[in-house]
Amino acid sequence: MIARRLRVTGRVQNVFFRDWTAEQARALGIDGWVRNRSDGSVEIYAIGAPELIETFVARCHEGSPASRVAEVVIEEDEVRPCEGFSKIATV
Repeated sequence: MIARRLRVTGRVQNVFFRDWTAEQARALGIDGWVRNRSDGSVEIYAIGAPELIETFVARCHEGSPASRVAEVVIEEDEVRPCEGFSKIATV
């Protein structure tokens, strides 16, 4: 198990990006969360097997059909207890 924190910029708010992200994560069996940030970016915390996280990150670079991803910044993070994948409040 590994954990990654992603910061996605571009046209990623008000285009169902969070819903799409949660759908992609659940389909891959990834735990974690997604939230909008007040600066217009989207933040994602994802936990899973390395190969699944790699696939998930690649999908995040593509984005939802209505989004336009400009950049995905990826950081290693510590694995914390998390069950399922959810949308959480904006910060």
